[in-house]
Amino acid sequence: MSTNNTVIVGAGMAGLAAAIRLAARGEPVTLLEKQTYPGGKMRQLQVADALIDAGPTVFTMKWVFDQLFDESGDSFDVSVGLNKADTLARHAWDNQGSFDLHADRGQTEAAIGDFFGARSATGYREFCADARSIFETLQYTFMAATRPNPMQLSYRIGLHRLPTLWNLKPFHTLWQVLDSYFPDPRLQQLFGRYATYVGSSPFQAPATLMLIAHVEQEGVWYIDGGMHALALAMRDRATSLGVDFRPDSEVSGIIVESGSAVGVALTSGEEVRGERIVYCGDISRLNADYFSNAKSPTSPVKPKHRALSAITWNVVAKTSDFPLHRHNVFFSGDYPAEFEAIFQNGQVPIEPTVYVCAQNRNDNSQLISGEKDHMLCLINAPAFGDSRRLTKFEMETHWGATSAKMNQCGLKLERAERQATATQPVDFNELFPGSGGALYGRASHGWLASFQRPGSKTALPGFYIAGGSTHPGAGVPMATLSGMLAAEQIRQDC
Repeated sequence: MSTNNTVIVGAGMAGLAAAIRLAARGEPVTLLEKQTYPGGKMRQLQVADALIDAGPTVFTMKWVFDQLFDESGDSFDVSVGLNKADTLARHAWDNQGSFDLHADRGQTEAAIGDFFGARSATGYREFCADARSIFETLQYTFMAATRPNPMQLSYRIGLHRLPTLWNLKPFHTLWQVLDSYFPDPRLQQLFGRYATYVGSSPFQAPATLMLIAHVEQEGVWYIDGGMHALALAMRDRATSLGVDFRPDSEVSGIIVESGSAVGVALTSGEEVRGERIVYCGDISRLNADYFSNAKSPTSPVKPKHRALSAITWNVVAKTSDFPLHRHNVFFSGDYPAEFEAIFQNGQVPIEPTVYVCAQNRNDNSQLISGEKDHMLCLINAPAFGDSRRLTKFEMETHWGATSAKMNQCGLKLERAERQATATQPVDFNELFPGSGGALYGRASHGWLASFQRPGSKTALPGFYIAGGSTHPGAGVPMATLSGMLAAEQIRQDC
């Protein structure tokens, strides 16, 4: 048996951030992780001789990490190798050419005018201005602040700023507002896809999510060694501050005594005690069986409210006939049908939109190592990972649909050269118990959804939560902010 002031369960982005912030302030911290590596969803898989990111692939909101490392007495730019992208992503709908979004707004506006027409270029300029306004309104009142309720958020913004509040567009879906900016349905698809960054449908998510467009325009970076290198750098910073990082330590439950959380039980039989416990897994894991002599302080996300899951293939293959960029999107021909299949019918779409991250391509679309592409290929899927496993035939069918969409847009993968590892919703549920395979916690559907994610402080004394299923939401920077907020809440409570 061991005793520490703070025990953190889970070394994903939230757990690592909480550990760094607490340790930088002199707190003794034990960080427990069931895997042999840090990062949570930010993991890598080996395919042939390549290590390929199998989780998040887009790095944004660098200011979050700058702040975290600065607070800890280190430099993020020194600790992590970064290269800022000039091209954000390449998009295709058919074999009639591709369209690039650029980091430079003027360059993108000109490209939209050339590809989609002058009216769409004007709409893009207006869209960018509104997206920026939404982001700047919510950056420090919501994202980097403790979870407010709607009235508290209104007070933080200022009740006298009614036009600003209305401009958040919470009562319209993202899809509803996009046609006011873009007459071309392809651009509606392109910018509607930002809802999937938080595991949601553009037909149900609030138009507030326009802010993600501004986040990308502020900067997308490539990380040397892949996204998993970020997790390794954060682990190294934590351990340099004295954090006791314990991989291969799976937690089986929370120990509650005299009405307070006082430790965790490991599957090995060991107990690790602490004055405070920070749980950084999916909140839906926190059922009655997880607590000794206490009721769970949170409620699980109901299956109908779960965010997207995915089917992914980590692939090494020779490609041809399409100029792959680092980030590529091949859009389905019927976007409404795609999301209806997932969220209304609980089915994998027959014709999916396909995301391909070609991880050994640089910003000039050149292969930087070898003759084969190292790719993460992803399609959206329902979060039914705790109720069914897709059969081998079904997985082959979905890969066939994925390949067909890529082929339709011109991308060919040489079958004889292809090596791949597949992951489906049931696998994600096994990696992240309680989630059903949902990769983003609760779907951001409806204007109240963002307020329904729990904050870091729970009703159980000594027990805190963080991660993508808590406030402020899913995604690498948001999960990191949640860990920082949990650490700040502990500081205030001590």
